[in-house]
Amino acid sequence: MAAALCRRLGALLPTACLLAAIVSGLAWGQARTPAPPAAPAAASGPMHLRVVGGLAGVNQYTRHEAPFWTEELPRRTNGRYAAEIVPFDRAGLRGQDMLQLLKIGAVPFGTALLSLSAPQDPIIAAPDLSGLNPDIATLRRSLAAYRPFLEKTLRERGIEVLAIYTYPAQVVFCNKPFGGLADLAGRRVRVSSATQADLIEALGGRPVTTTFAEILPNLKSGNLECAVTGTMSGNTIGLHEVTSHLHTMALSWGLAIFGANRAAWQHLPVDLRTLLQQELPKLEAAIWAESERETGEGIACNTGASSCSSGRRGRMTEVRSSVADEAKRRDIFATTVLPRWVQRCGPSCAETWNQTIGAQLGISAAVR
Repeated sequence: MAAALCRRLGALLPTACLLAAIVSGLAWGQARTPAPPAAPAAASGPMHLRVVGGLAGVNQYTRHEAPFWTEELPRRTNGRYAAEIVPFDRAGLRGQDMLQLLKIGAVPFGTALLSLSAPQDPIIAAPDLSGLNPDIATLRRSLAAYRPFLEKTLRERGIEVLAIYTYPAQVVFCNKPFGGLADLAGRRVRVSSATQADLIEALGGRPVTTTFAEILPNLKSGNLECAVTGTMSGNTIGLHEVTSHLHTMALSWGLAIFGANRAAWQHLPVDLRTLLQQELPKLEAAIWAESERETGEGIACNTGASSCSSGRRGRMTEVRSSVADEAKRRDIFATTVLPRWVQRCGPSCAETWNQTIGAQLGISAAVR
């Protein structure tokens, strides 16, 4: 199995052989065993799932994903099933490759950030295009409109979508004073997706694509002047210590799917599939609630508010969204972000948009 994975993934991922060693045997920790029986024999010990999680070090992973798999699953199954989970960014994996790895079964169960997968597959980015969802209520509406199409599309590609998570609001941190979005003109701004780059460029800024782990060193070195990232995740890595101003409009959020390779999913015992279908929606709901809470908590902690309870208190200046900022967001989304996404994605994406999110929010995409 490991050798086959190395051959199949060699052109895709530099760490293919490392990956094969991590996830050999698909869902189960025994590479040469046949498909598992309906229930494990008591003497054989628990069956082990191999799971690749989201970003390391942020609360979605530490408070929710990891405890669910390593603590809740064994507890709810009386020890019949167990799991090992590793965040993708500490497993030698590129987030850009996660959907493909799920599709071919190299990763049997994994979390894929849609913004990282979108360059290869722009159609999946639709519900979290930058500038679309200024608040979490709008994000919920966008996802609800698009979710059936997203789940159907990925199922046809061999991926079963089991949950969809969100990170807290992605906002702008800057190391120099500014009073609104227009003041980003000329500044080097870290972005994590093509649509974030489109928005920052339309504002006159200079988008710089970097990974989450590269934000702090690039700000310290002067390669960046601003960064778009989560309110609380920014606090977690210490952005309040190297930046001074925080604009609180959500430019995007950071949706992630938790999915399974369909073959691995179908090989699970029926009782385990049933349990996961019951419990993963609860995990999803908990992560969404945490993200909504953390959006406000991150702002409170970065600005040093007394309500900060779980982060480190900074002294940042809060820059609240103005009427001009809101008008600029709507205009840039309609005239730049959405048309450029359609250009990357193709005419059929515009049609899908108009039948789903566009119909829900009253924002049409031109079909060319």
